[in-house]
Amino acid sequence: MDLRLRQVAMVGDEYDLTERALRQVFGLDVAYRDPGNRPGREAGVSIFGLKNFVMPIGNQFLELVTPLKPGPESAGGRYIARRQGAGGYMLLFQVTRSDYELHREHLENQGVRLVAGGEISESDSDALHIHPKDLPGCLVELRWCENEDVADGDWWPVERDWKDHRNTEIIEAIVGAEIQTPEPGRLAAQWADRLQQTLDQNHDNPTILTADGPIRFVVPSDGRPEGLGGIDVKASDPVSLLRSAEEFGLRCEGHTIEVCGLRFNVVS
Repeated sequence: MDLRLRQVAMVGDEYDLTERALRQVFGLDVAYRDPGNRPGREAGVSIFGLKNFVMPIGNQFLELVTPLKPGPESAGGRYIARRQGAGGYMLLFQVTRSDYELHREHLENQGVRLVAGGEISESDSDALHIHPKDLPGCLVELRWCENEDVADGDWWPVERDWKDHRNTEIIEAIVGAEIQTPEPGRLAAQWADRLQQTLDQNHDNPTILTADGPIRFVVPSDGRPEGLGGIDVKASDPVSLLRSAEEFGLRCEGHTIEVCGLRFNVVS
C-alpha cells in the first residue's frame, strides 16, 4: 500500500519570522491560514490552541503551527518543551480511500490508539491520527482525499485554489524525511509494521520508502530528543539557495539549512 508524503508540519513560536524566511529564501507562498473562530468558517487547529499557515511545495505542503499562548496550554507548546525547542512536528501521508480502511483495521487489530478518524465518511476526505505513544518519532496522519488518482489533486487541509499559490522556481518537492531516535533499527521496524511498509536496511540508516522519497531513521547528532529532525527538499540551484539562506541569517551547515528547528537537507 503506497504512501504519499503529502504534507510536513513544523511547530515553533516564531510565526512571522518563519513565514518571512520561507517566503524570502525558498520563494514559498501561503495557501491557507486557520480561520480561527470567524463566523461561517469551520475552525481548524485553533480548537487545539494553535494557529497555522500552509505553503505548497510542488503538489506537497509545508505547515507551521504555533501555540496561541506560550507554555503548556496546547499540545504544540508541550511538544516544543519536550523536544527542547521548535522543530518537526508531523508527517501527513495520503493513502487511497480503499487502503485507508485497511490501514484503520490493521492498526485497530494491533491495539493502536487512533486519536482522530474512524469509519470512512461520505465527505471529500477523512483522516486518522496515530497516537504518538503507539508510533513514536513524530505525529503521523493517514488521510484519503478525493481526486486521489491525480498528482495535483485536492488536499483537504488547504483551500481548493492552492495551486495559485505555489512556486517551484527555488524548491520543487519534498523528497524525504529524517526521524532521529536513539534506536533507529527498532523504531524503523515499528513504523514499517504499523504502516505496512517494507523496511529497507541496505543503506547506512534503516529506511521505509514512500512514493515521494525515503523516511530515514538516524541517531541524533544535535543533542535533541527523538523527533522529526529534517526533510529533504529538491532545489533547482542548491548553491544559490544556500547563499540566500546565509544572507537571511539562517543557520547553514554543508547542504543543510535550519528553519524553525527543522533541517532542510538540500538536494538537486
